[in-house]
Amino acid sequence: MRYAKTHKEETRQKLLESSRAIAKKGGFKATGIDALMASIGLTGGAFYSHFPSKQALFEALVAQEMDNSSAMLAGNQDSPDNHVAKCLRDYLSSFHAANPELGCVLPTLGAEIAQAGPEVRSMVEAALERTQKSWSQRTGDPDAGWALIAQCVGALVLARAVESERTRKEILAASRRFLDKALPARKSSGSATNNATV
Repeated sequence: MRYAKTHKEETRQKLLESSRAIAKKGGFKATGIDALMASIGLTGGAFYSHFPSKQALFEALVAQEMDNSSAMLAGNQDSPDNHVAKCLRDYLSSFHAANPELGCVLPTLGAEIAQAGPEVRSMVEAALERTQKSWSQRTGDPDAGWALIAQCVGALVLARAVESERTRKEILAASRRFLDKALPARKSSGSATNNATV
């Protein structure tokens, strides 16, 4: 059977998508190549025609996930204030806490990223610096960017670490209220302060 020219790239993308969800739910190191390939209906032996090593898959996964995580944390520089506030509400939500496979890579794979090689850590650092810079420009406070990222990621880690839904919701709600108070409201040029910004 002959495959279309795009078959190999499509299979690679399916493996990447499936691996992202599996890794964010159960950890990347804990999941073997056979399980990753079985998730897309292939055997472990076919893995190496798509990635030279499991580490190469991890690097590709983290690269994509950091783009997604940056968008979740801050949108983009041109996002309107109400969109930025919505990003943070969505990030610090019960839905995000309950669905790690759909969310930010930092709370789920942060420990594995910290143990990865310098290439992965440098890539993550560059993405975090872009997010930090975006928030610092928006708030006018260079410390706000790092503090906001740390607050959001840490709050999600804690929310997932507790057993009761009541405590989980308290952690997330307290974090949202804290950010509402701590971050200065932005001013539109020539207009009044917009309190919708988180």
